[in-house]
Amino acid sequence: VQLQASGGGLVQTGASLRLSCAASGGTARIVTTGWFRQVPGKEREFVASMRWPGNNRVYADSVNGRFTIFRDNAENTVSLQMNSLKPEDTAIYYCARGPRIIMSAMSDFKSYDFWGQGTLVTVSS
Repeated sequence: VQLQASGGGLVQTGASLRLSCAASGGTARIVTTGWFRQVPGKEREFVASMRWPGNNRVYADSVNGRFTIFRDNAENTVSLQMNSLKPEDTAIYYCARGPRIIMSAMSDFKSYDFWGQGTLVTVSS
């Protein structure tokens, strides 16, 4: 499975961005895709994840209510709609994919097998 993340950029506080994670390869019937972010020098941080079938979603408290993760079935893409962006959202965002992951483990980066390259999101104050 190969993942291609895109959509990062420089925006002002309060703006919106949509990140996309396009997947190629893989035939698993049950798939979990997550978004994580990392600031250089800090630990990787969970952002959001969804598992299908079932559309189970998990969000980090810091983004709940502002970010939405969703899947474009036709394009085999999982996107992250980010609204009301804050300077503390600035990071490199990575998408990751794994098999069926139980909900309690969806926020653990070790649960995921495949990772895309990062896309930089910068939110200016």
